[in-house]
Amino acid sequence: MSIPFLKGHGTENDFVIVPDPKNALDLTPAAVAALCDRRSGIGADGVLHVVRSAAHPEAKGMATAAEWFMDYRNGDGSIAEMCGNGVRVFARYLQHAGHVTEGDLTVATRGGVKTVHIDKAGDITVGMGRARLPEGDVTVSVGDRTWPARNVNMGNPHAVAFVADLADAGDLYTAPPFSPSSAYPEGVNVEFVVDRGPRHVAMRVHERGSGETRSCGTGACAVAVATARRDGADPAATGDPATYTVDVPGGRLVITESPDGEIEMTGPAVIVAEGEIDAEWLENAAR
Repeated sequence: MSIPFLKGHGTENDFVIVPDPKNALDLTPAAVAALCDRRSGIGADGVLHVVRSAAHPEAKGMATAAEWFMDYRNGDGSIAEMCGNGVRVFARYLQHAGHVTEGDLTVATRGGVKTVHIDKAGDITVGMGRARLPEGDVTVSVGDRTWPARNVNMGNPHAVAFVADLADAGDLYTAPPFSPSSAYPEGVNVEFVVDRGPRHVAMRVHERGSGETRSCGTGACAVAVATARRDGADPAATGDPATYTVDVPGGRLVITESPDGEIEMTGPAVIVAEGEIDAEWLENAAR
């Protein structure tokens, strides 16, 4: 027996896509980690488990608003609330499979229902919701260096630090220490940011549960919001939207924050391969 899968990426943040409309598969953390292993598995930053909302206990309440639920897992098998690049790739899969066409759709996530637009030119725009900016000072460290960071929550937690050089972030294999520990009781995604020009920045990121990734959609949104506030731009106060270009190692994303606080992220999403997972291998990996 075999289980179908696809491989896709959004600005090189890559995913194993597992279609499972009836939620029949038991994707244990061990199975997810095995799939994401770049040497003994397929290799990816995470898994997009594609389930009809009505078939998943965590998404049944969203079924009337969104037919499909993105059951997202980090590369280590842990569960995440949201993944911005993942939503774009998820939408591209739904289009690839014939479930949706160009235009507007909705996707259920643990971070709520997300609005998505697939445009004719190929880019996908995701409504990422509003950012929350918890109060309190936060710092992040690499080696013996420490920087102040902006605490931004995009449905998942982020610490955004502005540095002189992206090399200051080190290798990002392990999670940069942060303080105080109470700021992020379940861990945090850490972004290191440099300026490239007017409303144009570049970033590197350590994603909790995955290590350094080539891109992070919610991280790019957090970076845009943190940079806007640093620059004195608050659309809620000025009435004008703020748009930032955010370069990531895997490409470029465009983030717009509207006066009502809603944030949109636009970028590419690509399906690169289809195949089959050996069911016996996955069963053994799941133990």
